[in-house]
Amino acid sequence: MIGQEERARLVQGALESISAGSKSFRFASQLFDLPTRERSWLLYSWCRACDDITDGQTLGHDAERVADPAARIAFLKDRTAAAFAGEDTGLVPFDALRVVAADCAIPPAIAADHLAGFERDAAGWRPTTTEDLLSYCYQVAGAVGVMMAHVMGVPASDEDTLHRAADLGIAFQLANIARDIVEDARVGRVYLPTEWLEAEGLAGADLADPKHRRALARLAHRLSDMADDYRRSARIGAARLPFRSRWAVLSASGIYGEIATRAAALGPHAWDNRISTSKAEKAALVAEAFREALWPVRPVPRSGLWTRPSRP
Repeated sequence: MIGQEERARLVQGALESISAGSKSFRFASQLFDLPTRERSWLLYSWCRACDDITDGQTLGHDAERVADPAARIAFLKDRTAAAFAGEDTGLVPFDALRVVAADCAIPPAIAADHLAGFERDAAGWRPTTTEDLLSYCYQVAGAVGVMMAHVMGVPASDEDTLHRAADLGIAFQLANIARDIVEDARVGRVYLPTEWLEAEGLAGADLADPKHRRALARLAHRLSDMADDYRRSARIGAARLPFRSRWAVLSASGIYGEIATRAAALGPHAWDNRISTSKAEKAALVAEAFREALWPVRPVPRSGLWTRPSRP
């Protein structure tokens, strides 16, 4: 059992991480009840550390090519395994995972799915097909959605709700990819499928070159449309959650959805400045999510959407 003092220390460390690393998630997480809020911060702390260690960055910023990608992935796997084994690692993000995984019965296989996405990044992987893109989006973000569903009390037996939680993470990642196409290209990362690039005559091109912005705008619009499909599915899962969790999830959906919408609307100018939302805009989206959370939704099937692999 973890002591209250140690738990408070880990929660404080996780809060500092999320406050600096993701203002959008920090904003939405305030809507959870206190136990769920703190557990979401603990989970975020581990996810943030995995991303930062893989990319040689600090709290999501200043990514660079690293000289030892395989060693970094091996470290993540080793410390994550230790956390799931209940071992004290002496590292806040991994001890945070140890606590939240035990509290919420998070399956180790879902965490392994998440690490598989970082392993792809470390290997310099690029997607060839839309299927490749969506499987990657599941790994780096959809798996987090599944783990967050466990944090919010969704049981492992509720496969459909877990699929829809993965859908929301996939939608978030599609939005991030649209926003960061040029920034990613500058550090050698390309997440647009080769088949999409070939259709635009961009296979092998330097996507950071401004002369390609009109073609990139069309691809960003495609990513935004896909994100909308997955967000609509996720709303069905959110409707099954307790009210405060439902409100928080819908708020996050609205805030991240705004990123994809703006990337599509700005066209060739989407990468002139990094897309973000102000506090006032976030507050308006949270208010809209509150109204949405009060109304029932009409169930819709997940027909045509990519589905995560079954896990225990």
